[in-house]
Amino acid sequence: MLAPRLLGRPVPLPLVAWLALVWVTLWGDLSVGNVLGGLATGLVVTWLLPLPALDPGVRVHPAALVRFLLCFGWDMVISTVRVVFWVAHPGQPPAQLVRVPLRTSSEAMTVMIMITLSTMPGSLVVERYPGELLLHVLGLSGDVSEATRADVAGLESRIVAAFGTRRDREELP
Repeated sequence: MLAPRLLGRPVPLPLVAWLALVWVTLWGDLSVGNVLGGLATGLVVTWLLPLPALDPGVRVHPAALVRFLLCFGWDMVISTVRVVFWVAHPGQPPAQLVRVPLRTSSEAMTVMIMITLSTMPGSLVVERYPGELLLHVLGLSGDVSEATRADVAGLESRIVAAFGTRRDREELP
């Protein structure tokens, strides 16, 4: 039981322990009095100022997570090679702005997609609009709009499969 009730209110013991650790660290002296004072302060603070229950909207599905990580690793290698080629190649590398629609409406999934895309060399999320992203794509010649949209749709599917809630997963066709 990590949140026993004290006078009708739940008191999260891990948070009390964390606050006691911060208390002892701030005092700079590990003593019985400081530890007890930190625990008492943590109890009072968590009882008087309860935190609301938050659901970040993220679940971890191990098999899908492994698939996502393998694909992400491969994408990182390919995009790094592409950017290194254009750095070593004389002349301007090709660059385009591509609008990419998203199928998910989940903020958490959208943020994960944006972080993943911005982590890969040669791509950067420039702007987020409702239901779509504006990507800067570097190092691909020709009209790469459809290929970029297909790549992002695959990435979106893998992220939602690895981290999405049941509602998120049902939302994708």
